[in-house]
Amino acid sequence: MSEKTQSALDIDGLTFRYASEFSLTVPSLSLSSGQSVAVIGPSGCGKTTLLHLIAGLLTPESGLLSVCGQYFGSMSTSEVDRFRGQNLGIVFQKLHLLSAISVFDNVLLAQRLARKPVDPANVDRLFERLGIAALKHKRPSTLSLGQAQRVAIARALVHRPRLLLADEPTSALDDAHANDALELLIEESASVGAALLVVTHDERVRGRLDMELDLGALR
Repeated sequence: MSEKTQSALDIDGLTFRYASEFSLTVPSLSLSSGQSVAVIGPSGCGKTTLLHLIAGLLTPESGLLSVCGQYFGSMSTSEVDRFRGQNLGIVFQKLHLLSAISVFDNVLLAQRLARKPVDPANVDRLFERLGIAALKHKRPSTLSLGQAQRVAIARALVHRPRLLLADEPTSALDDAHANDALELLIEESASVGAALLVVTHDERVRGRLDMELDLGALR
C-alpha cells in the first residue's frame, strides 16, 4: 500500500473513563492518509480526550487504536514520545510555546525533535502564509493569543507529519485569519498525504473537511 493511501488512524470500540465522572466511547473511526475529519460536539463530550488518546498521551480502557500502523500499547513511553515527535503534528489548546526562545526557534525545534533536516526556509514560508513573518524574532510572551495560535500551527506543520491533530485551531482567530489557518492545515496535510483531525466547536470549520464525527451524538 502506498504512503498516500495507507491508514493513518483506525479506531474500533475505543473506550476511556475518568473514574466514574466521565466516559468516552468511539465505536469506529477510520482515517486514511490525505483524508480529514472534524470532531464536533458540545463541551465536555470528550473531543480533547479523544485527541489525547490518539496522540498517545492517554491510555484507552479497551478497544483498538492504531495510529499510522502503530499500537501504543506495545510501545514504551520513550518509544511513544519518539514516534509522536516524528509522525504527528499537534496544535494543542494550551499552546506550550517555549518562552525562553523566539517563535522562529520554537518552530525550528520541532524539526530537530522530529529528527528531520532543519529547514529555515520552510519555517519562513509557513510564517508568511500565516501572516506572522514580522514576528519571527519575538518571544511568545509578547504575542497575542491569536498570533501565538498561528505559531503553534506552523510548529505542527513544519516537519510534515503523517497525522495532524488540531484542537480548536481557529478559536482565537478572526474570520480572515481563521480561514487562512484552516486552508493552510488542509493544504499542507494534502500536499504531503497526511491525515487531518480537527477538534472544533467553530461553525466556520463545519463542512470544510471530508467528514464529521459528532461525539455528542454517541453519548
